[in-house]
Amino acid sequence: MGKTLKRSAAFAALARALASGTRGGPSLGARLAALPRMIRATAKGEYDGGLRLALMAGATAYIVSPIDLLPEIPLAIFGLADDAVMVTWLAGSVLAETERFLEWEARRGSVIPGHVVP
Repeated sequence: MGKTLKRSAAFAALARALASGTRGGPSLGARLAALPRMIRATAKGEYDGGLRLALMAGATAYIVSPIDLLPEIPLAIFGLADDAVMVTWLAGSVLAETERFLEWEARRGSVIPGHVVP
């Protein structure tokens, strides 16, 4: 039960971080819509986000995993702190990487393949 509540809180914190971090940049909808395109472009080798995507996937797996590196019960606040750090890092990474990808995508759309742009 405790892990389920922690997951809910973690995802709520992630959603808040994503929403608050989008001010002045691409909308949250544009960022979320870019995730599948970013994964596809990375898988095709067109975009260089492989390591960052792997780290984000690992952080997501850690957050939703029922196994914890620092368990909540015996370690109290320290058991929750590791998850809070992961959620914060993940939110920042998603914001930064989707913005980077959207900029790359916009530049790529203005380039004709096979032509050198000065």
